[in-house]
Amino acid sequence: MSMLILKAGLHDTFQDGGRKGWQHVGINVGGAMDLASMQVANIVVGNKPDEGVLEFTFPAPVIQFNQAALLVVGGADFEAKLNNAHLVGCKPFVVAAGTVLSFATWKQGAYAYLAVHGGYELDDWLASTSTHTKVKAGGFNGRRLLKGDVINFKRKAREVNTLRIFPWYADVRQFMQESDTIRCVTGIEWLWLNKSAQKDFCKIKFVVSKQSDRMGYRLLGKALLKSKNEELPSAAVNFGTVQLLPDGQLIILMADHQTTGGYPRIAHVASADRSRLAQRAIGASLYFSVVSHQEAEMYFMQQVTHIEQLAFSISFRLKDVISELYEQSDN
Repeated sequence: MSMLILKAGLHDTFQDGGRKGWQHVGINVGGAMDLASMQVANIVVGNKPDEGVLEFTFPAPVIQFNQAALLVVGGADFEAKLNNAHLVGCKPFVVAAGTVLSFATWKQGAYAYLAVHGGYELDDWLASTSTHTKVKAGGFNGRRLLKGDVINFKRKAREVNTLRIFPWYADVRQFMQESDTIRCVTGIEWLWLNKSAQKDFCKIKFVVSKQSDRMGYRLLGKALLKSKNEELPSAAVNFGTVQLLPDGQLIILMADHQTTGGYPRIAHVASADRSRLAQRAIGASLYFSVVSHQEAEMYFMQQVTHIEQLAFSISFRLKDVISELYEQSDN
């Protein structure tokens, strides 16, 4: 009931829905960069949407499963392979002991997710299993995974002799389609941009720079000029806050953002587009589209409804699979 890290990836950590309710004391929410992909991956294997999953970038880890289990890979496409069999994203599979999961090459996206039915045995800190590397808490020993780490599963499956890849998968194209347009709403300091800069924000191309990570995506593009040069007191920020730096460049705060910031908050990425933003890899381009708060709420509710519909339809397909693989072993 475990898996072994044969080779560690660039940044492999366990994440869940986040550590909510602690920002007032300086502890950020954290959690998965691509929350929608994490939730869908969990749903595909019969978990609660916010169960802890393995989040990784490319170069990705090489993993050996020591016990049978029902799993799925979601999010970015790193050309997953089970032994020598190609694996399609969001398609569940059952492994036999000794099966090796690897990733051949980067194809699309930035963050991928591995979910297992029942979840992983992880450290809990402040009601979350998300890894907080700065305080070394949550996840697996509060750190990135290393070669030789063994991570246990919560549920033990019956032994199986062969690998099984199911023919169906979760269709997430409705809200995860490849697009370089990121919708956002204006922020409280939007008017600090001069009129020309406001127009540029909505029409010029920005590029995700190498100085980007789980804390924030620094963008490269035409410098945006301010109409004000006042000092701004530190104020609350969130995942998706777009800040204007002193040199006119932009940074978008991501999952591991600080809880307060002193740069002008000129915009906020719509909740429905945070996952699409998170999957913009270094070097990818993006454009901003300003929408109303009502539109942003509508897009988010459409995403929530789609995920709920997926959960409903998938539950019927999983019922017999889970019963066959897990029920007897849990008695």
